[in-house]
Amino acid sequence: MKISEQIAFVTGANRGLGRELTLELLSRGAKVYAGARNPETIDIPGVIPVKLDITNPQEVASAAKIAKDITLLINNAGSSTGASLIDGELDQIQLEFNTHFFGTLSMVRTFAPVLANNGGGSILNILSVLSWFSSGTVGGYSAAKAAEWALTNDLRLNLYPQNVRVAGLHVGYMETDMTSGLEVPKSNPTDIAKIAIDGIESDSFEIVADDTSRYIQSTLAGGVSAIYPQLS
Repeated sequence: MKISEQIAFVTGANRGLGRELTLELLSRGAKVYAGARNPETIDIPGVIPVKLDITNPQEVASAAKIAKDITLLINNAGSSTGASLIDGELDQIQLEFNTHFFGTLSMVRTFAPVLANNGGGSILNILSVLSWFSSGTVGGYSAAKAAEWALTNDLRLNLYPQNVRVAGLHVGYMETDMTSGLEVPKSNPTDIAKIAIDGIESDSFEIVADDTSRYIQSTLAGGVSAIYPQLS
């Protein structure tokens, strides 16, 4: 895939990684639709702002009518309530699943026929190292991201015969508004955006963007004792 020839739609494009992905696509010559709940907050010249809440089926359908020429969909929009599975508010846990799982699924179900009608294309789901690993603190987010990873695997198999490639990006903490209160090592979202778009351009199915994600991926085959040594 040559990015300069693509027409992309990025969800959650007004800030954080979504904004950096949008800027990276523009810098490589792509046409970009930028989705956000409040499109007036998108301040990137050259994009086409689209009002979009991915948990709102009507707005998803409307976005697909506007962006009917796309060849690349990036599902970046997310939420992070910090809810615990043990004592967190159920509505916050439901929000995590409505965003990361059902919202992403809604986007794919709506836009996959658009991609197929345009001869095929690619979908990138922004996942997380927490798709593979739980820290024991933000269980709602981690469980929703794990579900999104499973969703990505299933969609990859089902859409490949339609010439639609589905990729997943795994990344740890980044320097964004969502992680501003955390004192942990963080990646620069500008760097992660470049890695993500490089992965799409090289037709990768799985993009593991940082050392934290690579380490956790390497422990998966070792089972619970390798992933959570504190339980041994």
